[in-house]
This record gives sequence, C-alpha cells and structure tokens, in this order.
Amino acid sequence: MSYEFYSVEKKGHIAWVWLNRPDKKNSMNPPAWTETIPIFKELDEDDEIRVIIMAGKGSCFSAGIDLPSMVPLFSELLEKQQYGGIKRKFFEKILMLQEGISAMEKCRKPVIAAIHSYCIGGGLDVVTACDIRICTKDAIFSLREAAIGFVADVGVLQRIPTIVGQGIARELAFTAKNIDAQRAKEINLVSEVYDTYEDLLAGAEKMATEIAENSPLAVQASKLVLKYGIGKSIEDSLKFNAAVSNYTIPSNDLLAAFESFAKRTKPQFPGT
Repeated sequence: MSYEFYSVEKKGHIAWVWLNRPDKKNSMNPPAWTETIPIFKELDEDDEIRVIIMAGKGSCFSAGIDLPSMVPLFSELLEKQQYGGIKRKFFEKILMLQEGISAMEKCRKPVIAAIHSYCIGGGLDVVTACDIRICTKDAIFSLREAAIGFVADVGVLQRIPTIVGQGIARELAFTAKNIDAQRAKEINLVSEVYDTYEDLLAGAEKMATEIAENSPLAVQASKLVLKYGIGKSIEDSLKFNAAVSNYTIPSNDLLAAFESFAKRTKPQFPGT
C-alpha cells in the first residue's frame, strides 16, 4: 500500500517505516497520526517480518506537529460555544491521535526508532512508543508542548517516565527545553549514539538483524511481558509471565534451539 506521510520497505525479516515528508522536515500532518494504524497492523500480521525500524527521510527525524495542517482537523476549537457536544467531538479526536501513536507499542514486533537531528514534540511521542531508541550525535530532543500552550496528550507523558524516570520526565515537560544526544544517552532516552546518519541506519539494521536471528516467539513474548509489567506489581507480572510461558512452550523454535545445540550449529527459528 502507498501512504501519504510514511513509506514502508521490507528487507528479509526487517521492515523499514520511513517518515517521508522531507520537504516539511517530517512535521506531522493528519496522515502522520492515522496511517500508523494500518501500517503496523499489516506488519504485525506479516509472519516474515520480525523487527521494524522507524527512521526519517531528509534532514531530520521530525520537527514535530504541523500546526497549520492540524487546525482544520480540530475545527471544534474554533466554535464560540464550547458546549458538551463540541467537547465530546474534540475528546474523540484526541483518542484517535492516541491510537495512532499506540500502534507501535501494540505491535507484537520490536520497533527500533533511529533518530537523527530534530525529534521534537510529536516526534518524541512516536519514539517513546517504540521499544528501542538510537540516535546520531547531532540529535535534538524536546518535549515541546508547554512552550506552545497545551499539554502533551497523545502518550509521551505516560511513556517517558518509564524510560527516564519521573523527575527527568517532569523537567523535560515543564521546561520544554532541548536536550542533545549526549544528555539523551545519560538519561537512558537512547541506548546508542552514532556519528553520522549512515552509521545510524547501519547500526539500526545490525541491531534489527541480531533480534531477527532469535526466536520470534520468544522475542514477541518478551515484549508482551515487558509491556504488561509497567505499573504492575512484581507478583502480578510474574503470574502473567507464567501464563505467557505456558502458551509459548513447547514450540518449533524451542526444538530448533535444542537441535542446533546438539549439532553445535546456529539455530534457524521458524517462528512457530
């Protein structure tokens, strides 16, 4: 399928999802929020795909929300009488945008965000919904919304505290300041920093390949358990973990691991 904001490329077990509006610095217009839903549904259902990389075409990952293009979507804000029916429609549209960001998190496949240059506002929403974040040394991050007069409401305030901790999350949200790649790595927002865009893409592909070589059942089950455990007690998460193991084992992936161990060869996991 073709998309207005994104483009999708498949290479073996790896899918590349490109933010593909380079002439506008990948600023996020309405399709940026809705197209992720069918894209990640299709990739989730494609058994050949085991890992997904999100990256930006052009000069940066994303310069954030394209406010002029988003205004028509939120025509309710221009209504003089902000009564219940109007507010309900606005509320439902926010939920729609939230679903677009949650698509990466809900996908069973691991998602790596490969970030270069600016990752601002909505771009930060996108990458915090991914599983792993890596960036170039010129990357700039900002939780920008407080600087333009509204609360971030599509996921970053819920997800970033689980990545960097509450104190730093509040600092980023309240100050709306820029942080560079070095600071992003210090606070665990990113796990690796690369010198160039080309190095970044190569690093993302290398990491994706390492993931794809493991058992897809085990990798996807691990993502499920890790996601469930956020905000839960250890006891609750352990019970869920036991349930996941119960339906995951035995498998052809496990048999492949046993056979390769006996033969001293590298396992080839079928993903079943």
